[in-house]
Amino acid sequence: MPPLKQHFRILNTDPGSAARLGLLSTVHGEVHTPAFMPVGTQGTVKALTPDTVKSLGAEIILCNTYHLYLRPGHRLIESLGGLHRFMNWPGPILTDSGGFQVYSLGKLRKVTREGVIFQSHIDGSRHKITPELAIEIQEALNTDIMMCLDECTPWPAGFQEAESSLSLTLSWAERSRKARTNSSSQALYGIIQGGMYLELRRRAVEAITAMDFDGYALGGVSVGEPKPLMEQIVSETAPLLPEDRPHYLMGVGTPEDIVRAVDCGIDLFDCVMPTRCARHGLLFTNAEKVVIKNARYREDNGPLDSDCDCYTCRNFSRAYLRHLYVAGEILAMTLNTLHNIRYYMRLMEQIRSAIGRGQYAAFKTRFLKDRRMSEA
Repeated sequence: MPPLKQHFRILNTDPGSAARLGLLSTVHGEVHTPAFMPVGTQGTVKALTPDTVKSLGAEIILCNTYHLYLRPGHRLIESLGGLHRFMNWPGPILTDSGGFQVYSLGKLRKVTREGVIFQSHIDGSRHKITPELAIEIQEALNTDIMMCLDECTPWPAGFQEAESSLSLTLSWAERSRKARTNSSSQALYGIIQGGMYLELRRRAVEAITAMDFDGYALGGVSVGEPKPLMEQIVSETAPLLPEDRPHYLMGVGTPEDIVRAVDCGIDLFDCVMPTRCARHGLLFTNAEKVVIKNARYREDNGPLDSDCDCYTCRNFSRAYLRHLYVAGEILAMTLNTLHNIRYYMRLMEQIRSAIGRGQYAAFKTRFLKDRRMSEA
């Protein structure tokens, strides 16, 4: 028998919230949820080797269809054995369809009912991605979880604009579902859009879930809207999703965002924040956000985070990390990224532990209180 593309099992639920502890099984391994996916946009988590990413606790990573289509090309990757072998990552991979990246191109794109026509950000060449091509690319990459092509509704958007955008996403979702040919080993997730309108979000859930995807994602949040509005959309939409399928919140986010969203029943997260912040010298700790270039750390012989078990915190002082960053040394990017990814992995471990003990509501309250105090 061929391997099953995906199996999701809920192991425990929290009595005081909608948080759930789960196990997502794929062809390339298991993922303990809630889980955070480090972003390896172009087939690499920037500044880290795959074995380092794995050693930090990551079980699944995210790569991007748009970028890998443009460079080096999905057919090349397919000819070299698929994305897992190409980048030497043995665990599960989720590929974003590229809808958000095309959305971010602004004037370089044109959206039609057929698909999206855009200019490459690399050389200006013109391309057209349709729902069918997005599936074709992801099947060539042979990743574990594929995403339907969707249109990311901008912020702000009027009701009619958001409704029109949702109509396009629903049409593309159906075409994506029909286009897939490898249903034995690759899961396909549908994406819930609808802007900041709960009526449209409910309509999207009803239509997308009727298509019976392997998992469901909330898209179109964290695109500039006020934080309370994002929290409302997540808290009122997530409970509408089928309980027996994974729930994925796309592009989110900060540690606080993740803790709140887990409370709503979200299982999967991704965001460039830990890697991007690391490259800009912003490092995460529970006590404070450390801007390592600041002069206050010039003679600081203490570890970055005394509570962290990562290689960076166990071996180097804040003074040394500041020196590397100010000097523009490549090692600064590696050590900073290593710490930030491990911070996120430790956060997810703490979240899963709290859910397993049935104490997530208390964990959330304490975590958010401590974060507010650290930033006061």
